[in-house]
Amino acid sequence: MQSVPNLEAIKNAAQRIEPFINKTPVLSSKTINDRIGASLFFKCENFQKTGSFKMRGASNFVMSLSAEAIKNGVATQSSGNHGQALAYVAQQLGVPAYIVMPNNSAQPKIQSVEAYQGKIIFCEPTIQAREAAVAKVIQETNAYYVPPYNDYGIIAGQATTALELIQEIPDLDMIISPIGGGGLMSGTALVTHYLQPQTRIIGVEPSAVDDALRSVKTGVLQENSSTNTIADGLRASLRDKTFGVIREYVHEIYTVEEHEIVAAMRLIWERMKIIIEPSCAVPFGAVLFGKIPDTENKKIGIILTGGNVDLDKLPWK
Repeated sequence: MQSVPNLEAIKNAAQRIEPFINKTPVLSSKTINDRIGASLFFKCENFQKTGSFKMRGASNFVMSLSAEAIKNGVATQSSGNHGQALAYVAQQLGVPAYIVMPNNSAQPKIQSVEAYQGKIIFCEPTIQAREAAVAKVIQETNAYYVPPYNDYGIIAGQATTALELIQEIPDLDMIISPIGGGGLMSGTALVTHYLQPQTRIIGVEPSAVDDALRSVKTGVLQENSSTNTIADGLRASLRDKTFGVIREYVHEIYTVEEHEIVAAMRLIWERMKIIIEPSCAVPFGAVLFGKIPDTENKKIGIILTGGNVDLDKLPWK
């Protein structure tokens, strides 16, 4: 896909990926609503196949390609969730998947990629190392590169998350999504703009990796000098396509601290009885700690992005 996806492209993506995904539930908690003073609707992509929303973008991208294009397999770089999704899709299609992963990736995500028969290539946990490693893999295998987020086909697939949320819970006052590389945030912003332009579109990221906030403030793409956050799914920086969409369509961006992420994650585990990973908790953390103004008595959609957490390394153990 060569241009920013329109509503038709997003609806086409929803049809294309239907055989590969779960239509995930939207859950609420009266206890949490009473505490916040608002009506929160959590879109639970932690119940998605492979445990995260990444199935949507990966399956849309790959299923848009010809069999000839992927005859030598597919390749990507990923800290885990996109890699798991791509390995799953490749397994279903009977082609190899080569997944470049940072050597500090969460163990359950590594094990999941392996379970889907993905071939893992480890690298140092820097953007430069990841890009160099995946380039080498593609040169050696002729596999087709499937970008983790900076692609309009990926963005259209991720947009189906918010499409389902809006179809189930219309007239939301705001929709909040986490920001990492920006694929989900871009898709969320686009489909919300098309269907509910009156809805506030809000992104949240850890303050330790706040490149999106700095990029929007300066008008120039910023990099993260560190990836030291518990929210491992949000360590990537924006790229040109995601930055372009976010700059135009996202109304506000906020940040949360590490202890706020942990507290939000724990409260959802305790009160909603569901497993979410730290990256999931980032948008709720912003609401829980009052980072976002004017939430009282509002209808708020929050995307819970995934549930692939290392149970041996829980942050409150």
